[in-house]
Amino acid sequence: MRLPLAFRALAHRNYRLFVVGQGVSLTGTWMQQTGMSWLVYDMTESPFMLGAVAFCGQIPAFFLAPVAGVFSDQLDRRRTLLATQAVSMLQALLLVALMWGARLEIWQLIALSAVLGVANAFDMPTRQAFLIDMAPSRDDLPNAIALNSSMVNLTRLIGPLLGGLAIAVGGVMACFVANAVSYVAVIAALGAMRDLPRRPRPAEKFGFGMASRGLVEGFAYAFGFAPIRALLLLVAMQSLLGMPVTTLLPVFARDILRGDATIYGLLGGASGVGALAAALYLAQRRSVVGLGRPIAWAAGVFGAGMILFSLSQSVILSVCVLAVTGYSMMLLLAGCNTLLQTLTDDDKRGRVISLYAMAFMGTVPVGNLIAGTLASTFGAANAARISGCGCILGALVFAWRLPRLRQQAWPIYERAGLAPSARQAAALETAAELQAPPQRMA
Repeated sequence: MRLPLAFRALAHRNYRLFVVGQGVSLTGTWMQQTGMSWLVYDMTESPFMLGAVAFCGQIPAFFLAPVAGVFSDQLDRRRTLLATQAVSMLQALLLVALMWGARLEIWQLIALSAVLGVANAFDMPTRQAFLIDMAPSRDDLPNAIALNSSMVNLTRLIGPLLGGLAIAVGGVMACFVANAVSYVAVIAALGAMRDLPRRPRPAEKFGFGMASRGLVEGFAYAFGFAPIRALLLLVAMQSLLGMPVTTLLPVFARDILRGDATIYGLLGGASGVGALAAALYLAQRRSVVGLGRPIAWAAGVFGAGMILFSLSQSVILSVCVLAVTGYSMMLLLAGCNTLLQTLTDDDKRGRVISLYAMAFMGTVPVGNLIAGTLASTFGAANAARISGCGCILGALVFAWRLPRLRQQAWPIYERAGLAPSARQAAALETAAELQAPPQRMA
């Protein structure tokens, strides 16, 4: 891997600040999520309640992410991020206060999860759209997206491991304290940014009428173009069926693998290792084009990995399988994100990314309830097997549609100046594609 190529987006000062600040903050976030899941299962011993708490934390994205996308295209993105981080910090401090006073009850965990979910519904699409402001070169945007995914998954690796150790040494409250303190880093980084691009003021004052028109326009734009529509639907299906299995990790760790909080942290960390490897793979790619086939394979491998994980009775095998599924899921999510941002017009970016957030985060809460119900009725292992079969089906449908989607996306690559490098990248994919006409490459 050529380091200058893989890390070229770090040449931008604002982006470097973002990576450092967000990296510290996300480490704390993963620690809190680890502590929250362990605490809920320890208090209730109910897989359904695990799904219910996760549902309340993620369902706001389903309803609010499209609105957040309109905000992102019209309002100052840095100020929006400062507001979302401040609300998230306050939520973590409330958790600490309730734990300190020994007054924490399950309904309070549900309510505070919902508060964090509202903040995240506005934070995620704004943060993704903000990447083009911090790394304004269009050539560096795919690398910025991939490095952001690398940072997220490095913290996903470190956070659960630190969270499991913190629970074993200092209890769940140690995770909540660490998360509250970590927000200082990202707020300081956002405040230190300079010379961000100025976006043109809207022709009319931002209000309900303008927001509703922007919302309708965003839906029509995204679902009216087959490649964007297919990517969003694939992310939605994989997130609905696949991501909720992570909610059941405490059940696998304690009841199936007969482990403790350390084993739970190890399982989460293994998935993070695989996801980090996938993000680094995407960072060193020269072209965004040619990702369609790896994305299709990743979706299928993820489903197969879930089935194998559900059959495992060994900690070592489970860790290895989760590393593979983590790689596959990150390749799918980050690859789709990169393609969406490449295919989308600049003035629609926030709204399309908000639909990506809706597909990624908004469908997960419904999946959490389904997974929790299936686990309570048929067992966690059978719930994972059912979900894995659905993920494989979605991968097969996407792979079947891929040749047509490539043809429709090609004119956009040409207009963006990506066509020559795209031809080279696609020509190296397989020996069969060396014989194909350029129009059929992607």
